[in-house]
Amino acid sequence: MGAVFSGLGAESNDGGSLPSKPSLGDLPENCISSILMYLDPPEICKLARLNRAFRGASWADFVWESKLPSNYKFLVRKILHESPENLAKKEIYARLCRPNRFDNDTKEVWLDKRSGKVSISVSSKALRITGIDDRRYWNYIPTEESRFQTVAYLHQIWWVEILGELELEFPPGTYSLFFRLQLGKASKRFGRRVCNLDQVHGNWVHYHVGDFVIENHSIPTKIKFSMIQIDCTHIKGGLCVDSVLICPSEFRG
Repeated sequence: MGAVFSGLGAESNDGGSLPSKPSLGDLPENCISSILMYLDPPEICKLARLNRAFRGASWADFVWESKLPSNYKFLVRKILHESPENLAKKEIYARLCRPNRFDNDTKEVWLDKRSGKVSISVSSKALRITGIDDRRYWNYIPTEESRFQTVAYLHQIWWVEILGELELEFPPGTYSLFFRLQLGKASKRFGRRVCNLDQVHGNWVHYHVGDFVIENHSIPTKIKFSMIQIDCTHIKGGLCVDSVLICPSEFRG
């Protein structure tokens, strides 16, 4: 007689149930972690939702240490005000991927979620702007178009001089520096040029200042930058200065 199998299961020759096929959940966590090391952080987080084994493996410190920038301990101490030894590496990565303010909330640093590379933004309030204390020349304007909620607006001045500097431990690589600028409009009231808040909008541009290379990440690097126009033959005005952006050069596109 032929053997008959039901759709509910099968039996072995000794009457017991056949062993179930191996699944991804049967892999040891350390094996899964070794595989996750070769994936991007968003892919790791996606796979962590598969089952308990992948979720546990996704917390392995060696997985996330391979994704963190080489200066992460410096960032944890300076930006998060924590000891790196007290935090899981996955938590460090997640917290550093969020924009984190420092230096009296005038600067922000964050990691790119996919690559773990460092970017920094410097508010206009952290820059030394000639004439900023005289409202005839410059004024700070609140706006939602800035990540710092404030931009410096130039009413009128004979020369423009904006200086800035930043000291930080950078991971090795090539970085680009940009001024985030916009040309606004001014209106006249009682014969004087004043800022028209309704006209401070439109297209912001990232003006490329230059590139620099970091080779040694173990010591802080001081970056100095400026924007200067000292031709006094005509008055300048209508310029909005939001911030300075420093990011890996490959992000320029």
